[in-house]
Amino acid sequence: MSDATPVPGSAAPGSAPPGSDSLGTRAARGSLWLGLVNLLAKGSQVALTVVLAGFLTEGELGLVTVAVALVNVGQVVQSMGVFDIVSRTARDPARMAGTMMTISVGIGTVLAATAVLLAEPIATVLGTPGSAPLIRIAALSLPFTAAAGVQMGLMHRNLDFRRRLLPDGGSALVVTVVTVALAATGHGAASLAIGLLCGAVLQPLLCVVAGARVRPLWDAGAAGEALRWTRVVGPGAVIAILLINVDYPAVARILGPDAVGVYSLAFRIAWAPYVMVALVLGAVSFPVYARLRREGAEMRGAVSRFVRALLVLAGAPYVIAAVMADRVVVLDARWAPAAPVLVVLCGYGIGFALQYMLQEVVRAVDRPGAYLLLQVAHLVLLVVGLVVLTPYGVLGAALAQLVAVWVVVPPALLVLHRAGALPQAGPVLRTVGGLVLAAGACLLVRWGTDHLGPLSDPASVVGLIVDGLLLATAFLAVMALTNRDLVRDLRHLRVG
Repeated sequence: MSDATPVPGSAAPGSAPPGSDSLGTRAARGSLWLGLVNLLAKGSQVALTVVLAGFLTEGELGLVTVAVALVNVGQVVQSMGVFDIVSRTARDPARMAGTMMTISVGIGTVLAATAVLLAEPIATVLGTPGSAPLIRIAALSLPFTAAAGVQMGLMHRNLDFRRRLLPDGGSALVVTVVTVALAATGHGAASLAIGLLCGAVLQPLLCVVAGARVRPLWDAGAAGEALRWTRVVGPGAVIAILLINVDYPAVARILGPDAVGVYSLAFRIAWAPYVMVALVLGAVSFPVYARLRREGAEMRGAVSRFVRALLVLAGAPYVIAAVMADRVVVLDARWAPAAPVLVVLCGYGIGFALQYMLQEVVRAVDRPGAYLLLQVAHLVLLVVGLVVLTPYGVLGAALAQLVAVWVVVPPALLVLHRAGALPQAGPVLRTVGGLVLAAGACLLVRWGTDHLGPLSDPASVVGLIVDGLLLATAFLAVMALTNRDLVRDLRHLRVG
């Protein structure tokens, strides 16, 4: 008898998916739903950072960024690959989820208590003593996000991303409303920390409403399986979150909180396409790859389609953001130093998105050792780069990110080649070529608008909107002409 209720409509382990839907169709539908979820949840975080740039000083934005980065690391430590474990287990997923609930919430509670008690020395070590109160507030969210993570792991198992709309979208709405209201009334950096805590408390409750009811339990067999999987994947997940958060304390300690604020604004804008596209495709691709591998099916075609879709769907916003980087002053002239940083971080973003997609395949073909080695190599390269280049300013920190991420792409491709899961060269190179041509077309469009009086002012809101529309049209037109087969595939999946 199970102590947890699986997500309604989920299939039993090893059974065929319900209905007559093909795996490709379910993946496409999952991508659309998860895309909407990320638009509301993750996308709102990026938008919130931009809004806060109008209310907070550079230093205040830097302090809250450091606190949130620390909590992000805690969230990964407490979960240790929950989504993967629940998705891939051959056991009763409800019992696995109940066991993971006990483990994750327990770890989250310990981490929260530790952060509350040691907030001041932690903030001092990070070079931002003023962030201690923010660390205490934000850390209280950890047990709640741990519970919600397990609940959503059940939804991921069967690509049932539609159910994530309520907990992710609802909690994001609460975070946004509370944070903006507090910031607008003069509560400063504490606004975001309090908003995040409110959203975290609400999220597991909304998961229950969505149908993911998990009661904590203990199954020794499930715990043992989870431990074996997380011994390798867990450290890799921690390294992965360090890769996207270690730069903040490095910049804070070397350059100060004001520099963190400038860097954070550029990073958040450059991070949006990764969150909106790569995380969506990655979350959908892993269970698809796992299913193909269980059935002994060939994976290269699926890998190629996911990689090409990433290059098109993430490439568009990255190219457009880089070409329009100088228009960041539309927020305020004081954010002008973020423009060159944004250009470099757009190159980093597309590289990080690509290596993330490739490493999803590495994990799916059961190469956990290679996955961990790639993650460690990336982290070492990044830390060394930050130490060497950050003293030259925030642009140096961005360059450290750019170099480190692209160095690890070739080794990831080598691992996939040896595993027989390398993306097909011809189609991928055709998409890369289209991406380069589309970037050239966007540069030509921007050159033209720079010579039109009303649109040439970087601080013009009208210029920002017109430029964005023209650049998006140019990019999509070139990609449609150079990758017609991919466009047909995407249309087919959407219709299916």
